[in-house]
Amino acid sequence: MPQFTLRRAAVALAIAAATVVALPVPASTFDLPSLDRIVHYQPKLPLQVLTADGVEIAQFGTERREYVPLSRIPLQLQQAVLAVEDARFREHSGVDPKGMVRALVAAVTGGRKQGASTITQQLVRTMLLTREFSAERKAKEIWLALKLEDEISKDRILEIYLNEIFLGQRAYGFAAASQIYFGKPLDQLSLAETAMLAGLPQNPYYANPVANFERATQRQRVVLERMRVTGVITEKQLATARAEKLNIRTPGLRSVHAAHVAEMARLAVVERFGTEVYSKGLRVTTSLRAADQRAAHAAVQRGVLAFDRRGAWRGPEDMESLPAGDGADLERAAAEALKDHRDDETLRVGIVLAASPKALRVQLASGERISVQGEGLRWAQRALDPKAKAPLRLARGAIVRVVGSSSKVKGKAVTTWAISQWPEAEAALVAMDPHTGRVRALVGGFDFGKQPFNHVTQGWRQPGSALKPLLYSAALEARVMPATLVDDLPFTAANGWSPDNASHEHLGAITVREALTRSSNLASVRVLQHTGTQSAREWTGRFGLDVARQPSDLTLALGTGSVTPLQMTQAYATLANGGWQVAPVVIEKITDAQGKVLFEAPPPAPFTEDSRTIPARNAFVVSSLLNDVTRTGTAARAQAQLKRPDLYGKTGTTNDAVDAWFAGYQPTLATTVWVGYDKPRGLGGSESGGRIALPIWIDYMGAALKGVPVAQPGSAPEGLVRDGGDWLYAEWRDGGWVSQISDAYGVQYKSSFGAAIGSALDAFKAWLGGGEPARPTTSP
Repeated sequence: MPQFTLRRAAVALAIAAATVVALPVPASTFDLPSLDRIVHYQPKLPLQVLTADGVEIAQFGTERREYVPLSRIPLQLQQAVLAVEDARFREHSGVDPKGMVRALVAAVTGGRKQGASTITQQLVRTMLLTREFSAERKAKEIWLALKLEDEISKDRILEIYLNEIFLGQRAYGFAAASQIYFGKPLDQLSLAETAMLAGLPQNPYYANPVANFERATQRQRVVLERMRVTGVITEKQLATARAEKLNIRTPGLRSVHAAHVAEMARLAVVERFGTEVYSKGLRVTTSLRAADQRAAHAAVQRGVLAFDRRGAWRGPEDMESLPAGDGADLERAAAEALKDHRDDETLRVGIVLAASPKALRVQLASGERISVQGEGLRWAQRALDPKAKAPLRLARGAIVRVVGSSSKVKGKAVTTWAISQWPEAEAALVAMDPHTGRVRALVGGFDFGKQPFNHVTQGWRQPGSALKPLLYSAALEARVMPATLVDDLPFTAANGWSPDNASHEHLGAITVREALTRSSNLASVRVLQHTGTQSAREWTGRFGLDVARQPSDLTLALGTGSVTPLQMTQAYATLANGGWQVAPVVIEKITDAQGKVLFEAPPPAPFTEDSRTIPARNAFVVSSLLNDVTRTGTAARAQAQLKRPDLYGKTGTTNDAVDAWFAGYQPTLATTVWVGYDKPRGLGGSESGGRIALPIWIDYMGAALKGVPVAQPGSAPEGLVRDGGDWLYAEWRDGGWVSQISDAYGVQYKSSFGAAIGSALDAFKAWLGGGEPARPTTSP
């Protein structure tokens, strides 16, 4: 017989004492807590944030829980839990004497430790008692279990237990655990996954599959065996479940990546209702669409990583010591080394087990071992040289990031791996329905865990040439038409400021249409000078921009003011919908745990002529200019790659490529992309909005517009005519519109009446003079 230790004696004594003392003694002998917390059970439900189509984005609260009634909990899960935790649950009255005797004998003889507590006892201990081990606590547990079974039904006890029990990784209840460990609802679990979850209550801290997969698997096999013994499953089902390879979800990964939106929702709810929202089960429904958000997140990650890969390899994240050999000790040591490095769905973390000039052998955080070779190594090839500098060297023990790409080879899915790294650049993408203001996708940065700053709403940056369409809109109201000729020639202001085109090429007199298509800085300065800086500046307010943040000098033509990506999307949405400014909406509705609506965003205001912010014909003409930009101009890749003629937009690149933009729309969706560094610095001499931001925009729009019919061009609004092959305001057909802007102040008009007005305006502008430029900006 195994040695009868003091601990075993204590366990046996406690069980025996509790059994002997508790059963004959009246409950009044003990100071028992009230059963109200269980009888009138109110679960602590976290604050939940959802997409418009019901997909969870995030939960906030100390306990992650999703309450599911017993009728919706799969029978197989109920059977698994009962088989391993309390096989006689339906037969006893809260306490199982047979189970207590078995536990007592095992404790005395040194046999396998057995639980003496029924599910009812576990529930009262969890919710009403401390976890201290004593005869008194055990006696209280017994009495409370007996009383509870007199108060509520077996089904209710089981339902509360399955929703309340702690199962590791902040998961309370099996529905939450199913999502955390497997990323799926309860009704989609396999037998093997069900058994893994059913094994968690015994030791949820250290035997859950994230903390220790080996221990969790051992416990899973105990559950499967108990299910077979109790007749719940067959031998064949047991063998199949034991052979199934489980895919455990990496902590922190979610099906919809929208952490910046989740934080926006959290702050809004706490500000409105206070911090108690973390346990009241409030649900925040956002305007996001799950598919759009997934596409936006993926597009941003792909685009930023592609840009980062054009730069230099900066070396591994860390170096760890690994034991010699290639056995179980190495596998355990590698897993231990990786546990403090956060994994990511795209940038997978791994540790190098072996390095050679031709290949890297890497163990991922999931335990999978992969090979990186060929093209996947080319970027960091020099780091494989043993003589490479230590900070850059790729060697055994290096903590690295790898990116996998899937393809099919002879009909089989194959994953090819490439070395990567966390990028230093940031990015933002926001997409909006231009008719309702509902935000369909919002990515506030590359990774919320690394940088929680929301660049969509908080990132005030220079828009560069992405601002030009708004200035050209203002110019239309100053009699500048698409066919107006404007000098694309060197320019020097009275104060000595001399901007130039990004290409440093000068084309002479070009039309306004060509000037925007080519993103001519020199032509844009002249157009602004004719329109009037203050007039154009105030006009930007009609699109939702903060006028106070726009410069009051000619550098406005080059976008040297400050805007956010959300503002730019709002501005382009005004063009997309034909002239109405729409207010962005992210939070649609807030409800309590019972579904009562606590807040609901008002429906979009109807578009009326009274609410219009720019004339319909103005929006129509600017859209025709922007369509040319995506067809033959600086963003010609948009129509060419997406094979859609209904795309409109403009690139933007600030001085030294500090900020890269693309803002544009299809009539049903307005989207803006920004890329830059948090601490402003150049992105690179050859970089531009067209090279960095536009590919992200195309990537996202390709997914978001899949299945959306091509929008046919609408008829021209009232007040527009075709003249000389381009659009013209009807009242100026016979003269009065600006035919040419030839130099800093010289303007030619089509009629003597227009010339008289023009001369007066020119004299006034000459009297006002030019302003000192703030921050020169080049584009496109």
